[in-house]
Amino acid sequence: MEKQSKIYVAGHRGLVGSAILRLLQAQGYANLVHRTHAELDLTDQIAVERFFFAERPEYVFLAAAKVGGIHANNTYPAEFIYQNLAVQNNVIHASYRHGVTKLCFLGSSCIYPKHAPQPMKEEYLLTGTLEPTNQPYALAKIAGIEMVRSYNRQYGTRYISVMPTNLYGPNDNFDLQNSHVLPALIRKFVDAEKSGAPSVTLWGSGRPRREFLYVEDMADACIFLMNTYDGDDFVNIGTGTDITILELAGMIKEAVGYRGALEFDPSKPDGTPQKLLDVSRLTSLGWKAKMGLKEGVQQTIRWYREHGPGKE
Repeated sequence: MEKQSKIYVAGHRGLVGSAILRLLQAQGYANLVHRTHAELDLTDQIAVERFFFAERPEYVFLAAAKVGGIHANNTYPAEFIYQNLAVQNNVIHASYRHGVTKLCFLGSSCIYPKHAPQPMKEEYLLTGTLEPTNQPYALAKIAGIEMVRSYNRQYGTRYISVMPTNLYGPNDNFDLQNSHVLPALIRKFVDAEKSGAPSVTLWGSGRPRREFLYVEDMADACIFLMNTYDGDDFVNIGTGTDITILELAGMIKEAVGYRGALEFDPSKPDGTPQKLLDVSRLTSLGWKAKMGLKEGVQQTIRWYREHGPGKE
């Protein structure tokens, strides 16, 4: 990408899209295009076609998606599969029709089978059954990977797919019902510390292991791959290390300064037992994550305290 290349960031207000936009600006890319959902509904095929016809972006970061944690995926499965499929179909097809030079499609590590060997290599895709709680979302993302491959094979496009691990950082969703585990824990502990609550109750057993990547690192990896990678295979993006939910809760509790008790509700689902990505393909290309989890958690807590509910 040249500094004056026209770059469209789809989903620029979300966790990943906002980080990509900030980093592009910081690196001197000056011709950036974005639209709010009110300005452009990406599930509307005609509206997306009109946007691409008018703007003619050269590069596209497809970070727009409907995302959420276990509760949201369980409660709104139809919305998760429909909205994600619609957005992907419209943006990828319009990119082809209007001559986009390169597109980066962002998926999710939930594409892998529930009991995939750990750490999960890219070739483990479609080798087993998915985690039921987020299967609709996972199937949509798998369809996106195949769409990118298919357009490359049939039309000679230069599109790439990346699969991030669990992301966190500024602009995350901290809603207690619909967010992912790390931001939900931050909100629970910050709220409990403020109110003086005697204990914090967390979902499940605390035993599942998860990998977490700071969103600024994710943005850096996406821009790096857009500039250097032209392979047809998708690329895992992560740190290559994981932690139990119990250990994560203890880390956040300490960083917040909460002194109450920590309890778990085993009646709530744990989800996949372990989700750790094999990042050897990405490492071999010359990229590694920079932000450690402890420091990233501290920065995210600071951001939440400055920008969270009631701070607007």
